[in-house]
Amino acid sequence: MKRKWFSLFTLIAAAVLLFSLGSCARNQHLVSIEIQPSAGATFGAADPSIYIDFQAFGTYIHPPQTVNITNQVDWQSDNPQVVQVTSSGVVSPNINCGIANIFATFTDSPNDIVSNYATITVDGPASSGCTPAGPQPILTVTVTGTTSGNVTSSPAGISCNTGSSCSSQFTTGQTVTLTATPASGFQSWDGCNTTDGASCTVFLENSTTVTATFN
Repeated sequence: MKRKWFSLFTLIAAAVLLFSLGSCARNQHLVSIEIQPSAGATFGAADPSIYIDFQAFGTYIHPPQTVNITNQVDWQSDNPQVVQVTSSGVVSPNINCGIANIFATFTDSPNDIVSNYATITVDGPASSGCTPAGPQPILTVTVTGTTSGNVTSSPAGISCNTGSSCSSQFTTGQTVTLTATPASGFQSWDGCNTTDGASCTVFLENSTTVTATFN
């Protein structure tokens, strides 16, 4: 009788262990996607050379986690004649003006996850087939500090030295990269969207002022 009870106990213990392992080994699943900037963007011309980078963040369960999945999702535009989007989330105008929504999808079997929608407006001069837009944004750069040097832009338009300011008009929605070249000792940027050492990136939807400090 003891042996039978021991065998029954062993079977029950094994079943509990298997159930426990199965519960702990559940696969991680994606439950939602958020694309950013969620507010979208406005471009000032149907010009494929201007762009903005979007990112996708996925929220998972088992265990709970939110991670950048920009290069894993399927990026889509509901109006590709107006806005195109690459597989890495780079959004740019195409050949027409108008409005388009971009979004991202991902299949986590058996579920198809769809992100929020971000609205992109392409609106520029009549020469682009658009309703004439308002004034295009002006980028102003001020260079301060105790070390000589200069700041230039790509696309061209900005070139100013320590102790001076300079301005140039760009197309709405254009990404401008500023490069600082001090004689020595670059210190900081102020007013950029992103920075990387002596490099500053500005996404122009409105007139903006950037300050570079050399010390």
